Amino acid sequence: MNAQPHDIAAVESLLAFWRDAGVDACYGEAPVDHTHIAPPPAVKAVQKATASVVTPMVGANAADAIAEARHLAAGAATLQDLAAAVASFEGCPLRGLGATQSVFGRGNPNAPVLVIGEGPGADEDRVGQPFVGTAGQLLDRMLAAAGLTDRVFITNTVFWRPPGNRTPTPQEQAVCAPFVERVFALLQPKAVLLLGAASAKSVLQTEEGIMKTRGQWKEWRLAEGAVSAPVMPTLHPAFLLRQPQAKRQVWADLLALAAKVDGSG
Repeated sequence: MNAQPHDIAAVESLLAFWRDAGVDACYGEAPVDHTHIAPPPAVKAVQKATASVVTPMVGANAADAIAEARHLAAGAATLQDLAAAVASFEGCPLRGLGATQSVFGRGNPNAPVLVIGEGPGADEDRVGQPFVGTAGQLLDRMLAAAGLTDRVFITNTVFWRPPGNRTPTPQEQAVCAPFVERVFALLQPKAVLLLGAASAKSVLQTEEGIMKTRGQWKEWRLAEGAVSAPVMPTLHPAFLLRQPQAKRQVWADLLALAAKVDGSG
């Protein structure tokens, strides 16, 4: 059943109220085993309410949007040009679902490492840059510890915040994919780091779960332009905030990434 406009507005208003009030976590009445965390009931309710906030694109509409994205992306000669092209693009349905601005990228425009996450959240939507919230701060600390500060350019598979910070749909990612591929073509990095399942599935065009692909080197090769690079999928930093014991796995992935970039891996 599709959510009605007034239901969507009510959910977004409630989420905004909680955010502005400083609520960043939900607690139950009983202790929680943090070695195996399930979303609290309140979080499940928000996820259920926002999961249906999707604008479907089918047939010619989706094809036209992807064609327009390819045209705009091809015309960008620099990452700055590409950011402007993304901001002007109206073909992604996420633009009309509560996002306030496009969130393109941040970092070194000549970086040897391209980092691709899933999609912007509330903090990113407010600031206009990816990975600036709590998860982004953790990512920055881990990149710094691995010696990769100022050696990365960070972007996402979609450039507008999905409602309720839900995972972007494959359709939304497909519409934005020409811009992501253009980032790859312009940067021509030595290696790519994919954060989370949605990013890995979109870029690598696979249905394998992140627990199976993380820590394994793959290859990303564009159909045109002969651009390719080794790719390392790993766990999303937001997952590490919920399950910190998994940090050792991501740390091993980052060390392997640094060694690959430095030519010793």
